[in-house]
Amino acid sequence: MLLRLLSPALLVCLLSASVSAADWPAFRGASGDGVSLEKGIPATWSDGNYRWNIELPGAGHAAPVIHGNRVYVTSASDKGLVRTLYCLDADSGKEVWSRSIAMSESHKHAKSSWASSTPVTDGQVVYVAFADQEKYLVNAYDTTSGELLWRRNLGAFESQHGLGVSLIFFEDMLIAANDQDGPSFITALDRKTGDTRWSTLRDIERVSYATPVLAEGPNGSQLICASGAMGITSLNPRTGELNWRSQSFPQRTVATPVVGEGLVIASCGQAGKGVNQIAVGLDGKLNDLGLAKLVWERKKVIPYVPTPIVFNGLLFEWGDDGVVGCADLKTGEDVWSKRVGGNFSGSPICIDGKLYCISEKGEVVVIGAEREFKEYGRTNLNDGSHSTPAVANGRLYLRTFSRLMCLDAQK
Repeated sequence: MLLRLLSPALLVCLLSASVSAADWPAFRGASGDGVSLEKGIPATWSDGNYRWNIELPGAGHAAPVIHGNRVYVTSASDKGLVRTLYCLDADSGKEVWSRSIAMSESHKHAKSSWASSTPVTDGQVVYVAFADQEKYLVNAYDTTSGELLWRRNLGAFESQHGLGVSLIFFEDMLIAANDQDGPSFITALDRKTGDTRWSTLRDIERVSYATPVLAEGPNGSQLICASGAMGITSLNPRTGELNWRSQSFPQRTVATPVVGEGLVIASCGQAGKGVNQIAVGLDGKLNDLGLAKLVWERKKVIPYVPTPIVFNGLLFEWGDDGVVGCADLKTGEDVWSKRVGGNFSGSPICIDGKLYCISEKGEVVVIGAEREFKEYGRTNLNDGSHSTPAVANGRLYLRTFSRLMCLDAQK
């Protein structure tokens, strides 16, 4: 069990040795699984318990990322005409530097924002992506000075709802997914220069908002992606070569794929509800059609936007409509389901065996990542949220529509 839980984190340490195990440098943490071993984070608190609680200019749904004593978070203002990356001091919440770029107003979903892509950092450079209809920009900034080190324009970005995927690292490369309504591809950029290391074309059907994730399979490292047109795909992260793919998804993919027990699980949905979820093996076994062999399939109590959590052989499904489910990871069979109330557009994270998720009205609901349902607490943030929490170095970070809050662990 310990090896299964730690192997993704060990992989990430090999990929970026400068990232501390206590940092939270990317969407859903260093390993992309949303699981933290931090201790002492409370299940409920009051306004007076925050270390700091600051107002963020503009609006955005991207999660904060943390490395050492620095917090990075994005925001957009003037209807998306200005997109900004903020570097904050983790002790005080005070701004260290900020950098803004001019973009065009572009299509977005009513529940999305023009700053929904979470940054990624190795402590020396912080990378962030913004897009409008004319351009998909990837920017690299020096973390000390805020100096722009390089910028890449990946081309036009055609989308009904805007950019939702986040950047991730693999070794010395930066992975950018680009499954859109126009010409689609996934590319790896050199982290030092921004030069293209590889680029792989993708079949086109509809925009995918699912951030890729790295996994270790029987044949080595795999880059796992999800889209409507191509279903779940496994690529060689060093070359971009396709290893295998599953059946297509009937609807749009938003939640990030998750990995555990040798399986990859991904889902699709529409109209605020998950409609189909499948599990396939990391071993790449194929069916008679040459597609990844289906291990199990679920069509009820599954999320559309929130990404599930894999923990201790269980799959926790936090539904958009406030119904949370627990399923056996190997079989997909239901263990329990419970309505916790509210609607959710952010994803849960798991801290020391507890799931933390923020409702759209700004209520943090904390339940056990356990075989039996248990609620530990609720806290009202007094502001709405479509964001995912982050936890690092003994602190919990909560982003709302207009604020960023920092809560210390209890001694």
